[in-house]
Amino acid sequence: MTTHTEQLPGFQTGTWTIDPVHSDVSFVVRHLGVTRVRGTFDQVEGTIVTAEDPLQSQVTAVIKTASVNTRNDMRDDHVRTEDFLDVEKYPEMTFTSTGIRAEDGVYLIDGDLTLRGVTRPVTLETEVGGFGPGMQEGSAVAGFSATTEISRSDFGVTGGAAGAAVSDKIKISLDIEAGRS
Repeated sequence: MTTHTEQLPGFQTGTWTIDPVHSDVSFVVRHLGVTRVRGTFDQVEGTIVTAEDPLQSQVTAVIKTASVNTRNDMRDDHVRTEDFLDVEKYPEMTFTSTGIRAEDGVYLIDGDLTLRGVTRPVTLETEVGGFGPGMQEGSAVAGFSATTEISRSDFGVTGGAAGAAVSDKIKISLDIEAGRS
């Protein structure tokens, strides 16, 4: 029988800190039903704790909502308002894992996403990029990619009058590099 650590060459246990410089949190929404608009959140921090049994590992992350970046200042300013993210009242969105499972060779991280003060369960379909030496002598890095899809209305993100122009479904992609603490 193959263990989960055997499926992850180079697997290392420890506490890992998300490196915001080498990580990307991005999203895609449909605009007017005909095109995709992409954006990122430029400020993310968090911790990944890898356990001897990878399925017992834990993830926490905090994203600064004001760091939204769609490459259009006017749109970004609107997304920061109470119509969408309401960054003044809700400066952070958070994710806390509640469990990890493996299905058909894919790791699924279940957790609670809190956005605009509303917490809902989400599942991140996750790929482990690997573990290896960092740039500094004796350091180590780990890489992970994950995707999920949420319904913005589940979190009270209406969009105001502009909400009709933007899809309810939002695809989220994460590419995370973390250094061992």
